Amino acid sequence: MAIRVTVWHEYRHEKKNPKVAEIYPQGMHEAIASYLRKCEGLTVRTATQDEPEHGLSEEVVNNTDVMIWWGHIAHREVNEAVVDRLYTRVLAGMGLVVLHSGHFSKIFQKLMGTSCNLKWRDTGERETLWVTRPGHPIVKDIDDHFVIEREEMYPEFFDIPEPECTFLISTFAGGEVFRSGCTWTRGLGKIAYFRPGHETFPTYHDPRVLKVIENATRWAQPTPGPGPLDFGKHDLGWVDKK
Repeated sequence: MAIRVTVWHEYRHEKKNPKVAEIYPQGMHEAIASYLRKCEGLTVRTATQDEPEHGLSEEVVNNTDVMIWWGHIAHREVNEAVVDRLYTRVLAGMGLVVLHSGHFSKIFQKLMGTSCNLKWRDTGERETLWVTRPGHPIVKDIDDHFVIEREEMYPEFFDIPEPECTFLISTFAGGEVFRSGCTWTRGLGKIAYFRPGHETFPTYHDPRVLKVIENATRWAQPTPGPGPLDFGKHDLGWVDKK
């Protein structure tokens, strides 16, 4: 059965900044989605912030196995009801892949329970991403490192809960380091964060970046099996009923 993927994107920069529009004439979401549509076993739709319900109606969310999320300048405009809808679905098993500045999204902060704050420097410098968990499914077919010649810099400290797995770290021209690939589990849902993707650089045209996103999508798909027990409906025998 195909993995049902929704690529969600704020889609504001492309409408305001000619430089971004030149790099991503159909939007960053379409750069990602067009790659994923060519991958076996994936069915892909897109949704953007200015659509009704941000393109994330109950029907769309309930029929999504993995959500890919990119936001930046309009995090606060995302409706709380939609955030709650996404949160419930992640706990029930929907995977979530958060990209770049999506670290400040409401849904990521809600799932992490921290500020997810960090520092940055947008000067377009060299980033080297190092594989720290060889053999992890998200770095399948990725060399022990790869280089992005121009990217925005994020340095530690990154205010996130300790990841269950850190599969990539980045080093930058200024000497900074950053946990650029991390995973967590919340309820039945698997969450991955992948750092690169500033809007003024062609990062989502890089085949290695796109491969990591594809791998993360496959890793985050729901795992078949029973959900958490509803203790009100199960006689477990050892429960003291007095």
